[in-house]
Amino acid sequence: MSYQWDILGEEALQFFGKMSASISHEIKNVLAVVNENAGLIQDYISMHERGIPIDPEQLKSVSQMITKQVRRADTIMRNMSKFAHSTDQLVKMESLDDILDVVTNLANRFATMREITLEKMPSEGPVKIKANPFFLENLIWLCLEFAMDAVGPEKTVRLLAKEIDNSAQITFSQLGNLVVMPLETFPGKRVEALLSAIQGDITVDTQAGTISISLPV
Repeated sequence: MSYQWDILGEEALQFFGKMSASISHEIKNVLAVVNENAGLIQDYISMHERGIPIDPEQLKSVSQMITKQVRRADTIMRNMSKFAHSTDQLVKMESLDDILDVVTNLANRFATMREITLEKMPSEGPVKIKANPFFLENLIWLCLEFAMDAVGPEKTVRLLAKEIDNSAQITFSQLGNLVVMPLETFPGKRVEALLSAIQGDITVDTQAGTISISLPV
């Protein structure tokens, strides 16, 4: 058991650090765009002071861009807050869809850099689970990272949360290259430690191109 917790602690720090660094990068990108548009406003002010007429549509465009970036920053910060608060309690009742939303939003930047689309499918109904939210987010991320390596020619990983036979299930599909992936490295000790901590199970179907996480409801 202590060996498992050693793995969990190491993985948790790496996961939290990687996601925090990614969030920081996104915020810096937002600030860079806002700063660039603030510079444009200063240029327009200088033009006005020199008697050069300013097109109101240009000012409107700058204003709209700043507003767009503020909204983007708000979305990033709200997702960051949800992610940070997932460490508040060891075990709590959570919506599986909400947890999947958090991880998908965190992973979108990594997917975009690889020209991969993450497509979260709507659930047929609410799926509630009692688990450690942070460990589950970590597990989803590790599976999603592997799924992106195994993505098919459509370059889309499809994610779905659903309830089946009194258990909750997260499925990653559209993994056309799963059949040629080195499965001796997956799930691996880190995934297995997280599965043990949340009493979950994992199924890899190379023919169907899916990875499924099963969790007790």
